[in-house]
Amino acid sequence: MNYRLFELINGPAGRIDGIDDAMEFAASWLVYLIFAASAVPVAVALHRRRIRPVLELGGALLLAFAAATALAHLNSQLRPFQSHHVHQLIPHDPGVSLPSDHATAAFTLAFGVYAFLNHRLGVILAVAALAVGIARVWVGVHYPGDILAAAAIAALAVVAVAIGSHRQRDRTRSLGAAK
Repeated sequence: MNYRLFELINGPAGRIDGIDDAMEFAASWLVYLIFAASAVPVAVALHRRRIRPVLELGGALLLAFAAATALAHLNSQLRPFQSHHVHQLIPHDPGVSLPSDHATAAFTLAFGVYAFLNHRLGVILAVAALAVGIARVWVGVHYPGDILAAAAIAALAVVAVAIGSHRQRDRTRSLGAAK
């Protein structure tokens, strides 16, 4: 199923130069724009001395990175171009495919910005993260399952940090009320 979906997305690659150019940009560079856009609400929060949401976003990124690294070490799924004939549009070193680091970062930033800093920007970033994920498949360096795993890791990391932060606030309030 994963390979069939890969074929559907990667199959048209290399046929329409304008679409290929957009996908190559999204696969390689859009994640940097997502980081830059995420920096804006972080800067606003820091300017307003709202440290907690910035720490929450940072915690979600650290947790997602750790989970993605662990998953990458636990599996041996090779990149599509290593085991199949694909339309590979960007160069990439061989190695483990699951999960996509680009998609993990993009989705974690999107979900984290939505949860902790700015709902509207989070939605926009989620659309951009989805574009990164689709583009990584289009250009032949990831399977759709790699992108789905990245989104799941990102969502779980953000939820875990949100729950942990909420519990910490409750404990802090309880201690303050007991005084």
